[in-house]
Amino acid sequence: MTREVGPPSPVDGPANARAQEIYHEILRRTPEHDFDPTIERVRRVISLLGDPQQSFRAIHLTGTNGKTSTARMTERLLRELGLRTGRFTSPHLSTVRERIAIDGEPISAARWVEVWDDVAPYIAMVDAELEAAGQSRLSFFEVLTSMAYAAFADAPVDVAVVEVGMGGEWDSTNVVDAEVAVVTPIAMDHERWLGHDLASIATVKSGIIKDGATCVSAAQAPEVTDVLAAAAARHRARLVVEAAFGDAADEDAQATPGEIAVLDRRVAVGGQLVTLQGIGGVYEDVFVPLHGAHQAHNALLALAAVEAFLGGVPLAADVVETAFADVTSPGRMELVRTSPAVIVDAAHNPAGAHAAVEAIEEAFGFSRLVGVVGIMADKDAAGILTELEPVLAEVVITRSTSLRSMDVEELAEIARDIFGEDRVRVAEQLPDAVALAAELAESGDEMPGIGVGTGVVAFGSVILAAEVRTLFGAAAP
Repeated sequence: MTREVGPPSPVDGPANARAQEIYHEILRRTPEHDFDPTIERVRRVISLLGDPQQSFRAIHLTGTNGKTSTARMTERLLRELGLRTGRFTSPHLSTVRERIAIDGEPISAARWVEVWDDVAPYIAMVDAELEAAGQSRLSFFEVLTSMAYAAFADAPVDVAVVEVGMGGEWDSTNVVDAEVAVVTPIAMDHERWLGHDLASIATVKSGIIKDGATCVSAAQAPEVTDVLAAAAARHRARLVVEAAFGDAADEDAQATPGEIAVLDRRVAVGGQLVTLQGIGGVYEDVFVPLHGAHQAHNALLALAAVEAFLGGVPLAADVVETAFADVTSPGRMELVRTSPAVIVDAAHNPAGAHAAVEAIEEAFGFSRLVGVVGIMADKDAAGILTELEPVLAEVVITRSTSLRSMDVEELAEIARDIFGEDRVRVAEQLPDAVALAAELAESGDEMPGIGVGTGVVAFGSVILAAEVRTLFGAAAP
């Protein structure tokens, strides 16, 4: 994780250098993918801080894929309602400050420094206690969570939209008592921490459901729905589940009471038009400027979450239309160059890759598509590449700058087993991989140099997506 706090701005001035120092200081701690599965450590810090998480209302999100997009949509709806918002998501694309946003904007470098200065003495106190007990210091993510809650309380925000780092029950963010829990689709990922079957993973993720809350869930595998229903019953929580109509959904479809649904979805220029049945009503022909069926379902979850937050009442049509039309989700099916088209997507597990492939086939008319793929060593590389194979003419295997990246030759061997020797290329450096992929894409074009019908897509991790965005000068989120 080497990306950092963004270019200096006239507003932040000298604070940028200090912000970068703080970031690298926090990075020296245990990384967010290697941690103790407990929330007691964070609970101790925020207790010393005066329990800032109790000063605002919250919507908490878990799941395997779609959390960040859903969080961004949820926050944008709340902001359109005139509420002051906090948003905590992970990981980041360009700057760690993206993770802590107030009213939709990452906190400034100056504010980042101020928040750190406020919490640092308490972080040091807990570090000392942990070290005295023979434990590691607070981790990178534990520190960021503490900073986020402190920043939200100090702003102050009316409501925080909080994405878990991993799991739910013991995730650092779970010290907040959210009145709405959102569960995006659950699939296999992070098995080392969460379990080796869907029911086990769902059990950990269901830990964000609190007493008397509302849980809004995507359509899930039956064993996942059973786990969520049991958790909701234990906590006397209301469970609202998405009805699964599949690709046959149309304007005549209707969810049963207690269900929400995507009733209709049509591709439109720059995104899609969706008709959504929420908790409080039906919202017709709403434009969402994001590609893929999965983003329509993410929009549904966001809509239902906000309805639940307001007590189940419908939202004004103009609020929904304005908010969704303004939604962005950087690094998710994002076009960062044309001729040839270069798309980045943060898909990093087979389910995410499957959704991305469906979005590409639906929204882009590529006659030839070349992939740039770099995957983390702890991910299901074969599963991801198997999902990508049908749509890629060739693939260029590479890596991001992350130390967690899979060895390029090791990944290339897996790719050759799936794509065949002739369709796999290797480039150790990401810029070289992107350049080679663009050349390969255009080499099969009937109109060389123009790029009609050709494209490059970069997959495999959030960090890879971030670094390709940087190569093409994409604006920071």
